Amino acid sequence: MKCIMVMFDSLNRHMLPAYNSSTWVQAPNFRRLAERTATFHTSYVCSMPCMPARRDLHTGRPSFLHCPWGPLEPFDDSVPQLLQEAGVYTHLCSDHYHYWEDGGATYHGRYSSWEFYRGQEGDPHIGQVAEPEIPDHINPKGRRSDWVNRQHQGRDQDHSQTQTFNAGCRFIERNADQDDWFLQLECFDPHEPFVSNRRFKDMYPSAYDGPLFDWPGYGEATETPEQCDEARRNYAALMSKCDSSLGDVLDLMDRHDLWQDTMLVVCTDHGFLLGEHGGWAKNWPPLYEEIAHTPFFVWDPRAPQTAGQERNALVQPAIDLGPTLLRFFGQQPTQSMLGHDLAGVVLDDTPVRDAAIFGYHGNRVNITDGRYVYLRTSRTEDNQPLNAYTLMPTAMRGFKGNLADVELAEPFANTKGMKPLRVPARGSLSQPVSGIVGDLLYDVKTDPQQQTPLDDDTTSERLAKRMAELMRECDAPADQFERLGLTS
Repeated sequence: MKCIMVMFDSLNRHMLPAYNSSTWVQAPNFRRLAERTATFHTSYVCSMPCMPARRDLHTGRPSFLHCPWGPLEPFDDSVPQLLQEAGVYTHLCSDHYHYWEDGGATYHGRYSSWEFYRGQEGDPHIGQVAEPEIPDHINPKGRRSDWVNRQHQGRDQDHSQTQTFNAGCRFIERNADQDDWFLQLECFDPHEPFVSNRRFKDMYPSAYDGPLFDWPGYGEATETPEQCDEARRNYAALMSKCDSSLGDVLDLMDRHDLWQDTMLVVCTDHGFLLGEHGGWAKNWPPLYEEIAHTPFFVWDPRAPQTAGQERNALVQPAIDLGPTLLRFFGQQPTQSMLGHDLAGVVLDDTPVRDAAIFGYHGNRVNITDGRYVYLRTSRTEDNQPLNAYTLMPTAMRGFKGNLADVELAEPFANTKGMKPLRVPARGSLSQPVSGIVGDLLYDVKTDPQQQTPLDDDTTSERLAKRMAELMRECDAPADQFERLGLTS
């Protein structure tokens, strides 16, 4: 058996044809994908954002309650490594440059082999002392590396997404007749900046003649309506480029008849606000549906009758894919894994959970039962107590907090007897642009765009109780319960 996992970053569910029949985004290959796979309608994030989501993928358990952005820990189980040890060849193709920063440096070494393509976002790739030429723009300031990198990606074949998918397709071609392999084909796009070439931009014609705007900042959408539309068009163009790259993989599945013995998974880590709720991006606002409710597609060759079918069971790919892959290759999930094998969901929509928690470390903790989404904030004005628990005290770039104040904590259920460092943390509590503070509750079946928070104490209390139960299953630190005003 074989598996190809195609992972995009910041891929918006509500802009794909499988989830929105009236979408203006041109994505014929995503439509083609939905015809060949089971399409999941109730898929949610777990740990946010990029590297916490990938730690969940490796470990099969939520990480955001214990630690923010960081590398794999010495005590972490890693699904690619477990597969490799069981005789399954694992390969990573990616241009997601956070893997090669301080806070991501332990992930790629868990694969049998890996390929990396440089130049996304602020990747310090090209060495250039002279200041780059920068066009008139309204992108955030201080992105020098991005402007240097763009000078070397003028042709589509030079774009790091193109190089990443070309490498993944070469791996498939080279190994199509072999057995027992897993390919993680992961691109940074359509994460900002929304850079594509003229072929894709021409798919979204416009009379806009203002300054370049393909990289919204993380904050309120204060630009003019015309400028906001331009950013959305650039995002759509990049989505269409992603769609084209996906088509290359589907073509290979057809050419080599890989549908017979190869699982195909297409997923993302999270979505991205494009002006909804008055803002751009992620991290700073509450985890609205546009960010937390994700697209997810699975083809399982053991259940060919599921092609083109829809699934409504509540799933969390970040923690469920690990156990699913292990069982697909005849291995058992480890005791520390809290995700679920999704084979039954793919086959006949058998539920695997009644609720799911998700969030950022030190921010709101959120829960959904598939209908209601409850976002619970801190009960203390200073968002304390809060600590990070780690033996790898690196942040995205550099190190976590004041390491002079660390202490050894007692082991957690997943640390294999190791005592992690307890590092004091501050966290950051998200607030809506509207200025509403406190907890938020939405019925996303009747109010999918989350325009009107509910005042329903019964539902809030029910979800808060289930939240505490799921946190206990994760062996969450006592300070998280205290911060949120929950019973540990």
